[in-house]
Order: sequence, then structure tokens, then C-alpha cells
Amino acid sequence: MSSTAPRVIRPHIAVEQDQRLLRRRHALVVVLTFLTGSADALCFLSLGGAFASVMTGNMVLLGLSAGRGAGELALTSGCAIISFILGVLAGARVVGSARPDDPVWPRRVTWALVLELAVFVVFLVVWEVTLRTPDTHVHLALLMLSAVALGVQSSAIQRFGVPGLSSTYLTGTLTSLIAGVAARSPWVDLRPKAQVLLALMVGAAVGALVALHLPVVAPALLIVPLVLVIAVSARMRG
Repeated sequence: MSSTAPRVIRPHIAVEQDQRLLRRRHALVVVLTFLTGSADALCFLSLGGAFASVMTGNMVLLGLSAGRGAGELALTSGCAIISFILGVLAGARVVGSARPDDPVWPRRVTWALVLELAVFVVFLVVWEVTLRTPDTHVHLALLMLSAVALGVQSSAIQRFGVPGLSSTYLTGTLTSLIAGVAARSPWVDLRPKAQVLLALMVGAAVGALVALHLPVVAPALLIVPLVLVIAVSARMRG
């Protein structure tokens, strides 16, 4: 009897471990989404009126600039779009494609986040050095760095291979949440989507407050959450 017991217990242990890792992964994605909201608020309020991650919004701004003949807005939104694309390409090269035998958190995702961190460290240095002497060209460069970093982050999350999981483009998440509410889906299914959307809004609110009242610490909103995610993910197994 005792020799067969492990065969009964081990599958349950494996399932519980997988569920724990999945919950941890979701929590880390929520933290990254907070970072995204902060970055978008900082860029929109302080770096020219474009977004670091919301490329559909930047495309609308690019169209508006064409209709209004606003060359500066066209340059800002256009550079943000191009930078984000470059970040996605770089991130995709680092992170690779999702595979059927992937663990819950593939190591390459962490490597891509380290690349994102390196970009944000450059952002930090430029931000602090030029904070007292604002310049339009510097602001554009900072916006582009932020967009590159979030492009890398977008590719990193895609490696999980989970449909609808994102920390940057969340219109689909909102649509899915509202559709689930309309269909009276259980809260346990709706909660992850609500948490991600709440993290985005809280990040944007905090980012706006810091950008307006304490800009010297603004880069911390980008770097501290990212360092936390990298540190926790590096210790994940399975």
C-alpha cells in the first residue's frame, strides 16, 4: 500500500504547484501593467503628449496631426510607434516563440525583462541629467526609450502563449471583462482581468501625480517594479 501512495499524491502536488506558479505569474503581470500605466502617464504629461505603450492611441494622434497639420504631434506619435516596433522586434529576438513544453515562466522572458531594464536605466540617466534643463529633443529621445522598453515587454509577455494575456494593450481585456459580466461569468474568471485593468489605472494615476509634483523620482516608477518582477521571476521554477 505504501509503495503506491506517492503515485496518488504526486499528481496533486504537481497540480497545486502549477496553480501556485500561475497565480504568481499573474501577479507579476499585474505589476508590469502598473509600470505600463505609469510610463504612459509620464510620457503623455511630460514628454510630448504621446503614449509609450498605447499604439492605437498614437495612431489616432498621428491621424489627428495629419488632419490638423500639427507637425510636432506627428513627429512625437510617429517616433513612439516606430520605437515601440523596434522594441517588439528586439524583444522577440530575445524571448523567442512559445513552445508546448514551456514552463510557466520561461527563462527567456526574464532575459527580455533584463533588456527592458537596461533601456530604462538609460532613461533614468538621461531623465535625471536633463531634468533641470528640459529640451524638446531630449523629451523625444526619452519617449522613444520608453516606447522601446515597453515594446520589449510586450514581446516578453507574448512568450507565455496565453491568448488575451498582456501588460500593454488592454482594450481586449476590457472587452472580455465586460462580456464576461454580461454573461454572468463567475468572479473567479473575471478577477484576473479586473486586476490588470485596475493596475493600469492605478499606475497611470500614480505616474501622473509623480510627473506633476515629484518628477525627480519618476523613473523609480519604471525601474522598481521591473527589478521586483525580475528578482521574483528569476527564482521561479517550473
